[in-house]
Amino acid sequence: MKVLKSAVVVVIATTMFSCGNQKADVKSLETELDSASYALGMDMAIKVKANFEEANKDLFIQGYKNGIDSTNLLIEQKELNSFLRKFFQKQQAEKRKIAQEKSAKEAEIKFADVKKAGIDFLAINKTAEGVITTESGLQYKVLKEGKGEHPLATSKVKIHYHGTTIDGEVFDSSVDRKKPFESLANAFIPGFNEGLLLLKPGSKYRFFIPQEIAYGVQQRGELIKPFSTLIFEVELLEILTK
Repeated sequence: MKVLKSAVVVVIATTMFSCGNQKADVKSLETELDSASYALGMDMAIKVKANFEEANKDLFIQGYKNGIDSTNLLIEQKELNSFLRKFFQKQQAEKRKIAQEKSAKEAEIKFADVKKAGIDFLAINKTAEGVITTESGLQYKVLKEGKGEHPLATSKVKIHYHGTTIDGEVFDSSVDRKKPFESLANAFIPGFNEGLLLLKPGSKYRFFIPQEIAYGVQQRGELIKPFSTLIFEVELLEILTK
């Protein structure tokens, strides 16, 4: 992990310069080695500020001294890499979660009309003739029924699909490309995955997928905005492998 490596080097470099002999600051750089040494220290300081500014500096120094002397170690050397990897992975995950929550709140405001349009559409659509609603909220309509066995989630299938927004705008279509699509049956968005398992070879269904089991807060291209309800017509051509 880039952040982990940078932060670990920062810890060593920063504390190395902190716990040496307490000399007065140098006012000029006399040699190329002096310049390289100073540049390395400055580069590491910038990295630590950017990636690990909440570090306890006193413990930085103590850890450096203990490591140099190989005495009074509070963490076993063999555990260092594992501990630091997990620590920085956890920090990165927390930062991503905060950023995602912030983005989701902003999207709730910016795309409130898209979300409402989807809710209103599904509320009306569920009363339409032939439309069935599952426990997850997926709505579907049988256009043509096939024969044989249903695929498993792990089955490889060959399908044709035609995806549109609730306004009828096409965002993706194997039908328009005139090329069937082959994939595992569980490789799509949750609502599509669920609906696909209802089909038998030769079946053609129309799925109405609520945003919660579609892309949710994510934007996918120009047409699939956050909180978009999606419509797919899907035909199961063949189950290639179980």
